[in-house]
Amino acid sequence: MTDSMAAGGDLAALQAETEAQLAAAADMRAWDAVRVGVLGRSGSLTGLLKGLGQVPAEQRKDRGAALNRLKGALEAAIEARRVVLEEAALDARLRAERLDVTLPPRPFPPGGPGDGGIHPISRTIEELTALFGAMGFAVAEGPDIEGDWYNFGALNIPDHHPARQDHDTFYVPAPPGGDGRRPVLRTHTSPVQIRTMIGQEPPIRVIVPGRTWRADHDATHSPMFHQVEGLVIDRDITLGHLKGCLIDFLRAFFGISDLPVRFRASYFPFTEPSMEVDIGWNRKTGELGKGGDWLEILGSGMVHPKVLANCGLDPRVWQGFAFGMGIERITMLKHGMADLRPFYEADVRWLRHYAADPLSPPSLAEGV
Repeated sequence: MTDSMAAGGDLAALQAETEAQLAAAADMRAWDAVRVGVLGRSGSLTGLLKGLGQVPAEQRKDRGAALNRLKGALEAAIEARRVVLEEAALDARLRAERLDVTLPPRPFPPGGPGDGGIHPISRTIEELTALFGAMGFAVAEGPDIEGDWYNFGALNIPDHHPARQDHDTFYVPAPPGGDGRRPVLRTHTSPVQIRTMIGQEPPIRVIVPGRTWRADHDATHSPMFHQVEGLVIDRDITLGHLKGCLIDFLRAFFGISDLPVRFRASYFPFTEPSMEVDIGWNRKTGELGKGGDWLEILGSGMVHPKVLANCGLDPRVWQGFAFGMGIERITMLKHGMADLRPFYEADVRWLRHYAADPLSPPSLAEGV
């Protein structure tokens, strides 16, 4: 704005020049320069408003009204230009960032890592199914949200057991009209064993892979994780059957024909006797089957007579064994993984490294 124009108070010329500058402003930076030049602290219109006190009294009222009308008109013009420029900037950004959905989703050649793979957990479940399937086990499934009786009561877990505490277990609101006990996100896949014993006549031979939930989270624990449990019910079942089954499985799964396996007495409410199962490893190197150290790998035992009776089976006629292990845990041991959390972080680099070939299903002939 020229000094003569501001001093002369040529309001029409000021409006015309401002509108011309706004029309010429091609981006938000140029627009802001026009705005500040007119309405800023040292702007041309601001200067006219500040000089209103020097106008003769008889002209001051008309002059003030004219300046206010001009201010309103210029503010409206400046705002209108802002809207136009922002819309143009958005359109330009959308055009620049447009996604061509006809292009390949990943820049990998056919047959390369971009074709995808089987997640390590899914692969381990496939291997478990193949190995136990060769032993005559079927796969059983059940709901993820379980009633208190299926998850705790039928398994001989008393009301005072720590597993029932809120800080260990995820509860959901109790349904109306029930016994008041809250359902839970199942803490193990054992409820499926209960459902199988109730709904199926012996002999029974099943494995139960699936998701479970517990309130725990660190490098080796997750609030949601996967378990596989096994159940055998028949006549004259002994600890010898349990030991033979698990030794054969562990040696086949880890691919170590002479893997040391140790059974230690333990306690679980749903088995009697109960045993922890350890495998040999080297504590310093982490190598399985070597060294003189032991690593706990799973829990097992003979099905408790009370559990059999809770499911309507006569423990004097039927016996059985059960076992359970974490799928993430045995996957980590098999592949040398140190941290559980990447299983669920969807890091494509990690998945490409550990994913299995989708066209190569597990086979006993391949020595799974």
